[in-house]
Amino acid sequence: MSFVERHGVVAPEHPVLVLALEGWIDAGFAAASAVGTLLEQIETERYATFDADDLVDRRSRRPRLRLDDGVRGEVSWSDPQLLVGADRLGSGIAVLTGAEPDYRWRAFAADVTGLAVDLGVRLVVGLGGFPTATPHTRPVRLAATASSSTLAHKVGFIPGSIDVPAGIGDVIGSACSSAGIPSVGLWARVPHYVAGMAFTPAALALLEGLTAVSGILVDVDEIRESAAAARLRVDELISQSSEHLAMVRQLEAQLGDGEDLEVPGADDLPSGDEIAAELERYLRGESQ
Repeated sequence: MSFVERHGVVAPEHPVLVLALEGWIDAGFAAASAVGTLLEQIETERYATFDADDLVDRRSRRPRLRLDDGVRGEVSWSDPQLLVGADRLGSGIAVLTGAEPDYRWRAFAADVTGLAVDLGVRLVVGLGGFPTATPHTRPVRLAATASSSTLAHKVGFIPGSIDVPAGIGDVIGSACSSAGIPSVGLWARVPHYVAGMAFTPAALALLEGLTAVSGILVDVDEIRESAAAARLRVDELISQSSEHLAMVRQLEAQLGDGEDLEVPGADDLPSGDEIAAELERYLRGESQ
């Protein structure tokens, strides 16, 4: 059973396919901010859409209704769609956006893989972010879920073996890899205490990683300024609490070997949720 409808748009040759579906883990809204920046810079056309009535639980992912003075307007659906375009140097790009399906993952992944094969996709890149014990004062590092050791080493990875829940991005990546298309997931390692709010340094890391692995050109000057401002805002709050400062200092100290480790004495420090709640209260106060 196929869920895809093509719209007869001429696509660029051998694009990079970027996976940016909503619904899976996206700490710091890293992927959402990164793909938003990408789509602001690249003029795209809708190449294909997916009939999501058999893919998405509408009660948990309800459409949005526009109301103007009590009058119903447009209903907006978050159904998956594939957009195509090119960066300013002419390199092709395809972006899969919309809601991560709730059902029929294998069929959906097969449809996306079929589109990728027909488009001559040269590389599949997934975007995401996960919370980890790392300080906001250091550059955000990436971890790979890749189809090859070469790609994993190019991005960086968490050493050792681990079983983790999979998102649809890695399911699609695996299906595309089986069809002969290399794939890599770029995962921003987001400080756990800012994971519930927009943390643009993570989005910046994803965009820089996308350029590094694919050659797609993205102007990051604006988001780099936003990332610097975000760090300063967090600095301001952290500096107001000796406990928060102690946690950040311990996180910085444990990075001596370059890996995310358990933090000695962390049980005596405020939790990420506690700090995040204070950050949210602080930022709400700034906007009043």
